[in-house]
Formats: sequence, C-alpha cells, structure tokens
Amino acid sequence: MDIDILFKIAGIGIVISILSKVLDEAGRKEQAQMTTLVGVVIVLMMVIQLISQLFTNVKTMFQLH
Repeated sequence: MDIDILFKIAGIGIVISILSKVLDEAGRKEQAQMTTLVGVVIVLMMVIQLISQLFTNVKTMFQLH
C-alpha cells in the first residue's frame, strides 16, 4: 500500500488550515473560505484518481471488459 498519498493529503490539510487561519485573523474571511474550498477540491481530485485506479484494478483482476 502506498502510504505517501496519506502524507500528501495530511500535508495539504495542515497547510490549508494554517493559511485559512492566518487569512481569517487578517480579516480576509472570503479568501480564507476560498482557500479552504480549493484545498477540499484538490484532495477530492486526488481521491477520485485513487478510486479510478481501484476500479481499473478490479476490472483487471476479474477480467471484466
């Protein structure tokens, strides 16, 4: 199992949360919300790619066409 993806997701989460907190404290709530939204979208894209790989592996394993 590739554990690197978990570290990437955790790293993105930490960076986004720190950035969001800093922007929120600076009075830029809109930018903080957009930063959080961008972080969620990036992680969702990573998860979607992993799910796609999973379905490809299942199709290959069971020789489905």
